Parts: sequence; structure tokens; C-alpha cells
Amino acid sequence: MSKRKAVLQKILYVEDEEDIRAVAELALESVGGFTLRSCGSGQQALREGPEFAPDLILLDVMMPGMDGPSTLEALMEIPALADTPVIFMTAKVQSDEVAYYKKLGAIDVIPKPFDPMSLAAQIRGIWARTVD
Repeated sequence: MSKRKAVLQKILYVEDEEDIRAVAELALESVGGFTLRSCGSGQQALREGPEFAPDLILLDVMMPGMDGPSTLEALMEIPALADTPVIFMTAKVQSDEVAYYKKLGAIDVIPKPFDPMSLAAQIRGIWARTVD
């Protein structure tokens, strides 16, 4: 058994698009009941992630500056976050793209646009399948 918790509560969410972030925040906090820390950039996630100590990182792929893959790489170099599971959220979900994200270390990929009413359940399903 790894040091990951069986119960998913705290999610670090990284998304540069403010409107998408607002919808996901509502879906994850109000509908899903998660404790959320939202970041508008990879740099912000690197600053705030270790102190927040998330159970899971939800990461956008296409962001200006630091994209999702380079953010993931940097997060994995922080000891407090190195073992934290990551799910990418992206519109780029061709099978070769999904394989690439998983090769980088993501446990799964959620396609955009996502359904706000089922996002929390989708994340819990991935968590149950891959982490518990």
C-alpha cells in the first residue's frame, strides 16, 4: 500500500481559463463536496501545492507559459507532491495523446468539455479504479 489516502478529499486544480475554472470549482466543491485549491497557472500550483498537500492534482494540458506536462514534471520533483496522483483535463484526447499523458505519469485523462454535473463522480471513479 502506498502512502496515498484511500479517501479523496483535497484537489489541487490547475486551469488557466477563468470561466472553465469557475464551472469546475462549482462542480467539485458544491456538487462533489471536495476541498479545492484552484490555480490559474503551473507556477501558482508549484508555489501553493506543497502547502495545500492535495490528495489529487487535476491539471489542464494547454496553458500559456508552463503547460500541463511541464507543470507535472516540476510538481513530481517536489518531494511533498511526488506521489500525488494526477489527472489531466484536455480536449486533446486522441489515443496517442492519452497514452503520452499516461506515460508522463497521469493516472487518467478527462476530456473537455466536461459535464459539470458528473465531473466529481468521474473523478471518484478514476480514483477508485486506480488509487484504492
